[in-house]
Order: sequence, then structure tokens, then C-alpha cells
Amino acid sequence: MSALSEEFIRFSLDCGVLRFGEFVTKAGRRSPYFFNAGLFNDGHSLMVLADYYAETLLHSGLEFDMLFGPAYKGIPLVASVAVSLAKKGHNVPFAYNRKEAKDHGEGGIMVGAPLKGRVVIIDDVITAGTSVNESVGIITSAGATPSIVLIALDRMERAGKDGELSELSAVQEVQKKHGMPVLSIANLDNLMAFLSHAGSDSELSKYQQAVKAYRDKYGAK
Repeated sequence: MSALSEEFIRFSLDCGVLRFGEFVTKAGRRSPYFFNAGLFNDGHSLMVLADYYAETLLHSGLEFDMLFGPAYKGIPLVASVAVSLAKKGHNVPFAYNRKEAKDHGEGGIMVGAPLKGRVVIIDDVITAGTSVNESVGIITSAGATPSIVLIALDRMERAGKDGELSELSAVQEVQKKHGMPVLSIANLDNLMAFLSHAGSDSELSKYQQAVKAYRDKYGAK
């Protein structure tokens, strides 16, 4: 586990974005943890989150020309990450889409810089890949190239419903379908390592076995 991933997990816990207990996921699974990036909902937490995104992207060494944020969660993310990158000496344009086309003013569904070159898609998580698929369609129809997906947390779970589980995770399916890398600030393996390092006296230690069992049941290779 990298220092950046560990710091991000601790930061997510402090902000109440990452919680442990018993939760039901969108896929109907009972999960021992829950991650809700929408709770990064003040100026300071969004600023720090954007720095984690920017550091992850720059550390990858992958080349890119601009950023795209899918509506709606991707909108504040893409703007704040663009600001963070600019502070680090990488001033790049960004754009995002609307859910409904505007019929006045500039019209259309796009806001921001024109889509061109190698585009980074920025989102919080990938659950079913729907948002990424839609983003790829928007970017390619504009003549640009979707080149990287950047998310906060990779749950590393096999896609599909119980009884019909794919061998691949939602992230792996996106990588296979679109032939581009998916970067994450942290993933489930990082979370398990964090819990194992918490120590037996930590309040978090009691969740270690539950997270491991969840990973064993639903985790992709």
C-alpha cells in the first residue's frame, strides 16, 4: 500500500466518507463497508480530495491533454482536479456534460473547453461502468480520445448479480472494453492492508475479517 493510498483512506474515514458496519450496496450485496464520495461536501475536503486525484494522475506518468467530468458527481471533481493540477504546474482545460441538452444560449449538453486530444474521465467509483460508457461515447463523438479513467476507490468486486457474477470486476470490464487504464487513489486491497495495520486495540480491527470475507466472496482476481 502506497503512502498516498493510506493517507487517502484515513482522510476518508475522518470525513465520514468511508464507514464500516453493515450496508446494502446498489447490487443488493451486504457489505461491511460503505464509501460515499458525496460526503466530501465542504471546501476543505474537496480541495484535499482533488489533490489526491491530481497526485495519482501525475504519479502514473501517463500523458493527457484535458479532463472530463460526467454529470453529476464528476462536475465538482473535474473542476477541482483541474485547479489542483494548475497549482502543481499542469494547467489543462476541462469540460463536463449536462444530463439534458440546453435549448438556449450555447445549447447542447457540453460545458467548458472543447473536447480534443487525450481525455481523462474523472469520477468517484465504477459500479456498472454506465457513466464511463456514456462518457466514452461523448468524447469519441467529438473526435477526441478517451485515454484514462481516474476514480477515488476501486472496490475490486466482480460485476453482475449473485448467480451471474462475471470473472472480472467493473473496473476490469471497463479496461477490457475500452482498452484504457483505470487509475484509483485506493482500492479494496489497500483498505484490507490498512485494517491489518490498525492493530488489535483499534476499533477498526473488528472489521478486518468481515472485509476479508467480502473480498473472498465477491472479489475479482
